[in-house]
Amino acid sequence: MAGHAAHTQASGQAPLLGIGQVLARLQPEFPDLTPSKLRFLEEQRLVFPARTAAGYRKFSSADVERITLVLSMQRDHYLPLKVIRAHLEAIDDGGTPTLPGATDARGFLGARRFARDELISAARAPRGLLDEAVAASLISSAEPYDDEALGVLKALAALREVGIEPRHLRSLRAAAERDAALIDRALAPSRRPDAAGKARVSERAAELAAQLDTVRAEAVRTALAKLVR
Repeated sequence: MAGHAAHTQASGQAPLLGIGQVLARLQPEFPDLTPSKLRFLEEQRLVFPARTAAGYRKFSSADVERITLVLSMQRDHYLPLKVIRAHLEAIDDGGTPTLPGATDARGFLGARRFARDELISAARAPRGLLDEAVAASLISSAEPYDDEALGVLKALAALREVGIEPRHLRSLRAAAERDAALIDRALAPSRRPDAAGKARVSERAAELAAQLDTVRAEAVRTALAKLVR
């Protein structure tokens, strides 16, 4: 595989980091990251650390960047690992693939973060719209904001042009919480306390969420079809 060769070679470049050093760098942003999770990512062919003669894993800065990308995709976009792997392999082969629900590969690789005023400016949204979105629990109040928040604010700005306000969409948050509770109950029997088990449950949860999205989109399409008859 091209990605395997590229990242094995990249891992041979100095400086190389041990697992403890990688955790020290990434745990402030990803508190659940553990040695077991790092090993699981390697087992899933998402990262390819070098090995010392004694068998210890050593990570390059490129490996750390790749791990950050994987963890961000899981946390921010709820993508299953197989989708993340396919995306990374396409990048390794020189492509610029688009992920489901994402803008483009550059958005992920850049890991953009926005302060409040930067987000409003990038979305070209009225200043008060962000406050209304936060009040309706459609966007988190915590800074910095990411590309997902930017996408939501842009969508809300477009909806406002036809009279749909954030307060009209409170039911979306309630529905999302119900969906999350459904998925949580469905996956409860398969939960395991180890990092690999948690990662598998997270991947399965993302898959179930995507299936619910498909059902929801069809329900909306059917309802709209009835309205325009």
